[in-house]
Amino acid sequence: MNTSMPTPKHSSIKHGGFTLIEVLVALFIVALTLITGVKASNTLMQSAERQKSTLLAQLCIDNYLVSMRLSKQLPGTGEQISTCQQASQNITLKVQINTTPNPSFRRMDLQAFELGTPVLSVSTVLGLL
Repeated sequence: MNTSMPTPKHSSIKHGGFTLIEVLVALFIVALTLITGVKASNTLMQSAERQKSTLLAQLCIDNYLVSMRLSKQLPGTGEQISTCQQASQNITLKVQINTTPNPSFRRMDLQAFELGTPVLSVSTVLGLL
């Protein structure tokens, strides 16, 4: 007695797997995620670099102002250019000194540049103590 069942000529057995469209959609989603991650990390790197430049410029400006205060003399009016090196980066300071209504004070506008690009601007008043 033959116990085997006859098999139909056109089998309707489905194989488990993905179609080409499903694979392409999955690859598209992965690529989109990777591109977004790269953009986010690039933005974080630029932000960290900008923060570093601002901090170094602030240190240069602070050092300049402290040296002016320690000299215990009012600076002359006009524009001065000074350079400062912080963390092996050269920062240029452009200092504009103007008189004030009180002759014992000077208004100082300081601008820090890194590679010709303005990084930080500070305005203050310097006086004799």
